[in-house]
This record gives sequence, C-alpha cells and structure tokens, in this order.
Amino acid sequence: MSTSPPHSHDSSYSRATLWLLATIAGVSVANIYFNQPLLDDFRAAFPRSAWLIGAVPAATQLGYALGMLVLAPLGDRFDRRLLILLQLAALGVALVVACFAGTLAVLIAASLAIGVASTIAQQAVPFAAELAPAAERGHAVGTVMSGLLLGILLARTVSGFVAQYFGWRAVFGASVFACVALAVVVIARLPRSRPTSTLSYSKLLGSMWHLTRESPALREAALTGGALFAAFSMFWSVLTLLLAGEPFHMGPQAAGLFGIVGAAGALAAPLAGKSADRRGPRAVISLCIGLTALSFVVFAVSGRSVIGLVIGVIVLDVGVQAAQISNQSRIYALKPAARSRVNTVYMVAYFIGGSLGSALASLAWHTLGWIGVCLAGLAATGLAGLSHWRRRGRAPQ
Repeated sequence: MSTSPPHSHDSSYSRATLWLLATIAGVSVANIYFNQPLLDDFRAAFPRSAWLIGAVPAATQLGYALGMLVLAPLGDRFDRRLLILLQLAALGVALVVACFAGTLAVLIAASLAIGVASTIAQQAVPFAAELAPAAERGHAVGTVMSGLLLGILLARTVSGFVAQYFGWRAVFGASVFACVALAVVVIARLPRSRPTSTLSYSKLLGSMWHLTRESPALREAALTGGALFAAFSMFWSVLTLLLAGEPFHMGPQAAGLFGIVGAAGALAAPLAGKSADRRGPRAVISLCIGLTALSFVVFAVSGRSVIGLVIGVIVLDVGVQAAQISNQSRIYALKPAARSRVNTVYMVAYFIGGSLGSALASLAWHTLGWIGVCLAGLAATGLAGLSHWRRRGRAPQ
C-alpha cells in the first residue's frame, strides 16, 4: 500500500469552509428524500404503472448505497474538490432527466442515478476531518453533519411544499438550480484536498475489507451506528401509519412537520462534536445510547399524545445524531490516510442498519402494533449498547 502522510490540518480550514461543506452535504443528500412525499403525484402522472411507484424511492436508496460503495473511497485517491464538482454535474444531469421524465421507467432510472450522485455528502464529511486540526475534528465533523442532517430532515417538508404549489416536476427543477449555484460556490471557495493514497481503484476497493478486518474499533463503531440508525428508522418509517389512525387522523403532511421537530438533532450536532473533543467520543456515545432507549420508552407511553411524540422525537434525534458525530470522530482518527474508505465502511453498515430497521418496523407494526415498534426500537438500541460497551477499556485499534 502506497500512501502519502496526511497533514495535521490545512491552512484553508475556517468556519466559512465548514459551513460550505455543510451546505454541500445537506443540498446533496436531500435529493434522496425529495421523492418520498411525491408518490401520489407519481401515481397520478403514470396511472398505467401505478403498481411500480414504490420502485422510485427504492431505486434512489439503492443508488445511494451503490454510490457509497464505488465512489466514496475515491476521496483517498483524488482531489475531493474535483470529485464534488464532477458529482454535482452528474447529479444535475440526472435531475434534469427526472424533471422531464415521460415514463415511470425513465423516472426510476433517473432516481437510481440521483442516488449514486448524491453521495457527494460522503466526500464532504471526511474532507472536514482532513482540514481540521485533531483537537477540533469532532466539532468540524459535527458542523458538516448538521448540514447533512438538516438536509435529510427538511427535504420531505420542502418537497411537499414545492409540489403542492408548483407540481412534482418543479421539485427536481429547483434542485437543478441549487446544484448549479452550489457548483459555482465550490469553484470559487472550496480548497483542494491532498490525496493520501496511490492505490489503483480495484486495490482501493479491496483495501476496505482489510481495514474492516484489521480494526476492531471500526467494526464496533459500524455495528453501534447501524443498530442506532435501525432504531431511528423504525420510528420514522411507521410514524405516518400511527398518525393516520385513532386518535390523530392526520395525513402525511403531519409526519413531514415532525421532521422540523427532529431538526433539534441536527442543531445539536456541533455541540456533540465539541463534547467528543473535550470528553472523548466513547462517553458521549454511552450517553446517546441511553437517550435513544429513553425516547422509545416515551414513545411507548405516548401512542395517543402528540406532545409525547414531539418530546420523544427530540430525544431520539439528539441521541442518534450525536452518537453519529461521535462515532465518526472516532473512526476518522483510526486511519488518517484512509478516511474516505473508513467512512465508506461505516456508512454502508449505517444504511444497512437503517434498511433492516424499516423492514423490522413494518413487521412489528403489523403483528404487535405501536408497542411492538417501540419494543423493536429498544431491542435495536440494546444491540448498540452491547456492541459499544463490550469493548470498554480496550485500546482503540
């Protein structure tokens, strides 16, 4: 393996650069969630293919997982600024195709491409860790992740609003303009990164298996993060079903508004990063696992209370998102010359956990109802705690 030694921090590191990276992360990742409130609009636009409407968000998620696996590791080999610009260009093209899609098949293909290109966020987060001095790495990662989390949480709300007044095609069109504007700012303001590896592409991908096998701390962080995101996804994937029934009788717009409440987790991300810098990430993660478990207890007794659900959402989002920041702060310190690949291993596990959580939540809902979902969330949180605490006291590797 041929690598160049990583620099401790970059002279281009600044608050403005961090917020630019946060914007890049948020704008790009939002494209994965824009289509979720639009399914009824797609059904009306393509009535002959109504039975395939669910393939649109599925293709987007599949594309994102594929993009993480095949594109995110390139940040160790090439200038991340160039990669971000190329992916913005590809994302813009895919969005244009989606905007003018004449058939559902074209929209599904464009959605797959949108998912692949939207992994720009997985260049922005390791870039922040690279630029920041070691003592501020948690804060830097937390700042950029706050943008990413806001993109995730607010995408559905923004998409629903734009579609209501301007139609579903306008959602994709507006995102094209956002990508163009962002590319202009990236060219003007974002510094270049320094590649840390000279490995060939095939060896770069193969090295992720070796990184996973050789680092127990990475495996632990990946399992802990994946289990917590599974719990997170369990709640959000069935919230619409809960709100549609007794005693709420609320539509999907109400579930979208809960995303604004969940933004508390995103706003807490920089604070979590600072706490990880001061007290160590393991202590913060332990606290976050406790908060996540507490949130499902609150949910279990709040199945008929909007106020209780709001409180639970705030506790859940703060717990899961702060744990995410602390976990990433840990893993970026493991292999500084392989941050993109380490991030890829972690994020692939993270999204696998999320997809499994959604599937298990659906099963729990149909068998045991809301209490079953809460019990499943507690079980996933318990798995995260088992993964995290079983290595207590061991040296990081």
